[in-house]
Amino acid sequence: MEPDKLVPLAEDWNRALCVVAHPDDMEFGAAAAVARWTAQGKEVVYCMVTSGEAGIDGLAPEDCRLVREREQVESARIVGVDKVDFLGLPDGVLEYGVALRRAIAAPVRQHQPDIVITGNFRDTWGGRNLNQADHIAVGRAVLDAVRDAGNRWVFHDQIEQGLLPWGGVRDVWAFGSPQAGHGVDTTDHFDAGVASLEAHAAYIDGLGWENWDAREFLEGMARGAGTRLGASFAAPFEVFPMGWGE
Repeated sequence: MEPDKLVPLAEDWNRALCVVAHPDDMEFGAAAAVARWTAQGKEVVYCMVTSGEAGIDGLAPEDCRLVREREQVESARIVGVDKVDFLGLPDGVLEYGVALRRAIAAPVRQHQPDIVITGNFRDTWGGRNLNQADHIAVGRAVLDAVRDAGNRWVFHDQIEQGLLPWGGVRDVWAFGSPQAGHGVDTTDHFDAGVASLEAHAAYIDGLGWENWDAREFLEGMARGAGTRLGASFAAPFEVFPMGWGE
């Protein structure tokens, strides 16, 4: 049975905010798309909810934080992103709720994006492999925080501190979702996406993945999505409209 075709993502926007749980999350599937958009002159900002400080078993969190933040900044630079925020919430134990919504609403108000991008927050990746708890908590919170950001009476202390309400987010896009119905052609920027993932060298080494190859891994996902989009390589996204009645 032939897989459903992907609908091309709209690209009539100027500013995007990417909110994910950890350094490296963007690079496992969405960095090539970001490289495409920055090459078009779009502004893209990264926001890491944690610094991934619990991600390397052989490195203490206080040391790991510095390594992973440094790698993320370089990884972002490779795909044309020069602004990376780190919210500093604790890695591995994020919980969906008001506190997380508050933390995410602040950068939405600060950067005033047209599009907000997050990672897959479904229970699985489409098979039996379970998603990670931080990914699920952040993605769910992003959907609510985007709406919170437009309401001046929600987290009103942020308004008093100078962060004005922002209700201009058109969509939230979740990359890598097993329910993705949209996609973007990443063929011309695939190499930049690979280099961006390879910039997380200390993290990848810390995982102990013997003979793991970033290009091979990313090609495995991008080719399937490309087939559905009619391109060599593509990145799939699930689209959540933020308007009423859509």
